[in-house]
Amino acid sequence: MTAQDHPPEFLKFLRSITSKRPRIVIEHILRHGYITTEELKEHYGYNHPPRAARDVREQGVPLVTFRVIGSDGRKIAAYRFGDPAEVRMDKLGGRKSIPKHLKKELVKINGPQCAICLEDYAATYLQVDHCIPYQVSGEQDAARRVNDYMLLCGSCNRAKSWVCEHCENWQTLKSLEVCASCYWASPDSYEHVAMKPVRRLEIVWSQDEVPTFDELKRCAELSEETLQQYIKAVLIRHLGFEQPMNDLKDPP
Repeated sequence: MTAQDHPPEFLKFLRSITSKRPRIVIEHILRHGYITTEELKEHYGYNHPPRAARDVREQGVPLVTFRVIGSDGRKIAAYRFGDPAEVRMDKLGGRKSIPKHLKKELVKINGPQCAICLEDYAATYLQVDHCIPYQVSGEQDAARRVNDYMLLCGSCNRAKSWVCEHCENWQTLKSLEVCASCYWASPDSYEHVAMKPVRRLEIVWSQDEVPTFDELKRCAELSEETLQQYIKAVLIRHLGFEQPMNDLKDPP
């Protein structure tokens, strides 16, 4: 489906979007009908293609994700426009840029630390992210309260993006309350992980702790268990809990 196949009102809305990254994605879809993650990365240099698609959605444009065959024969994600009736005019203009002083305030309050893995990083490496995704909350508070944002390392930010974009609340429900009680918004106090009854524990071994991790991994391999299963078993034995070893499963 190319430009001439879309309703005039929808095309007018698309052409009103001027931000560079969503503009590139929109123009490509208008010309070719869809855009793949491979094209986003190889042709346009976006190392995190879902972020580019999310930028378009944050402008109020409905996108549908589907699968195509990539150049290497494997299935990859692709994006095309969804139902024009689902356009969200209130999103026109997308998220506003986050002022530099906000990041400085977050670092001052929490230190240069990722809110998810709790590792310290150089402040320049950390990224400011909405606690509740913009797709759900929008720009509700022009004052930009510090408590509405969190610092994330690049890895945790990508992980959060992937989980949120596949969550039913992000896709259809749009409930602020559901997001606020999720691990990815409130890792210190949460009731669920993407609407699932899950509890997570992020542990990172760094610097002189790395040999300990390597030894745990070696022991797990000798026990023919995953690292997650082995560490759970060690904790259960240490705490004296009674749970059959074969009940241990990797977290989702």
